Amino acid sequence: MLQSTGLTNSDSSAAKTATPSTPKVSVPCGCGPSASQAAVPKNIQERIAKHPCYSEDAHHHYARLHVAVAPACNIQCNYCNRKYDCANESRPGVVSEVLTPEEAAHKALVIAGKIPQMTVLGIAGPGDPLANPKHTFRTFELVAEQAPDIKLCLSSNGLMLTEYIDKIKELKIDHVTLTINMIDPKIGEKIYPWVRYNRKRYKGIEGVRILHEKQMEALDALREADILCKVNSVMIPGVNDQHLAEVNEVIRSKGAFLHNIMPLISAPEHGTHFGLTGQRGPSPKELKAVQDSCSGNMKMMRHCRQCRADAVGLLGEDRSQEFTKDKFLEMTPEYDLAARQEVHEGIEKFTAEVKAAQAAKIAKTVKKGPKILLAVATKGNRLVNQHFGHAKEFQIFEVDGADVKFVAHRKVDHYCQTGYGEKATLEHIIETIADCKGVLASKIGLCPQEELRKAGLEPFEAYDVIDKVALDFYEQFTQSNESMGVL
Repeated sequence: MLQSTGLTNSDSSAAKTATPSTPKVSVPCGCGPSASQAAVPKNIQERIAKHPCYSEDAHHHYARLHVAVAPACNIQCNYCNRKYDCANESRPGVVSEVLTPEEAAHKALVIAGKIPQMTVLGIAGPGDPLANPKHTFRTFELVAEQAPDIKLCLSSNGLMLTEYIDKIKELKIDHVTLTINMIDPKIGEKIYPWVRYNRKRYKGIEGVRILHEKQMEALDALREADILCKVNSVMIPGVNDQHLAEVNEVIRSKGAFLHNIMPLISAPEHGTHFGLTGQRGPSPKELKAVQDSCSGNMKMMRHCRQCRADAVGLLGEDRSQEFTKDKFLEMTPEYDLAARQEVHEGIEKFTAEVKAAQAAKIAKTVKKGPKILLAVATKGNRLVNQHFGHAKEFQIFEVDGADVKFVAHRKVDHYCQTGYGEKATLEHIIETIADCKGVLASKIGLCPQEELRKAGLEPFEAYDVIDKVALDFYEQFTQSNESMGVL
């Protein structure tokens, strides 16, 4: 049986009270962050260092804010219904309240004070920001004037981007995400029933051809403007899953920096065309296979949470209900640039310590072994710092004894509900992470420990940097299996 290491719940009071600006760990170790950035030029690393969507490292530490100022859209997607909203779900196009630019700027200043690690203001809907240019750009102008350290980020379908590229450059919007699901209009016809362009609605393949042409022009315009472009693609089994490799090749050739292949979210209650017609989404295995097949061509985003258009906080958490309109309008902004910079310096110091330990480890001879997957319960900050029963998702890491690589996240219902665990919920959690060899959490109850072991998942309690805990687990796991003649 493996023995947990690092800081346990009983002796980790100092680590638990550490803020994001001064995270405390025993001995930071591992190879995850440096490996994930190895192929990215230094000047690009600096541009993405505090953007949680563009940097896998940053998403452990830095937060984002989406403001919903853009309700109208100029295309219809078969996976979208902006009229449906549930406060407890995370899905693009979902929003509880639409804001004016002035309300959005006030909200940004409030949250920049309350959550100093919030570094990005994004406009992603609930429609298309460039179908609402007046409100979109006015919001950016107000925030840029009052909070110059916050990055401005825009997400669009690309239909109108070339018309506004000069304004995007003027406002120094350095990160733009385009949703591109096809480069073949015949495939796009199965995804988009209509496109509205120049005040005229085009149905079927005629509209899709216009969308495709404008998206290709948008990629060219962003490359020429030296604006970092992330491309989102929704993977729809039986529609574009086999086609996404072609999409990947084209966007790479046109200078896109990052490709985010996301699973279709399809449920009848959402009222979407795909939901009502029974179109299924991909399994985690299917999604990973497509991501893996494209990862050799360009950098792949695997940490996306398919956020709401009013999301607040770290990726993987959503604090939007803490900042509803009736609440944030009553709050006085406490934006303090110096205080925010101090928090960011603390994060940078922490990550520098981790990277220094990585370099020291790489300098030694490390024997790589078989790759295994580990499920990690974390509240962020690249720490194992969450109770198993409180986790609403597990981050999945691939470990081989030398490298610790983030590969996915998997959502689950949290096990602890009103003081007790539900058997069906635990069974679903185990099914969701069944391909993993271990579960890393700050605390795991005796009952779930027993059930995890029955399913071949070794529970491991610790409170420390994910990389260190993962490597400690791997060492004990391999020693245990070697002693039993398994490895």
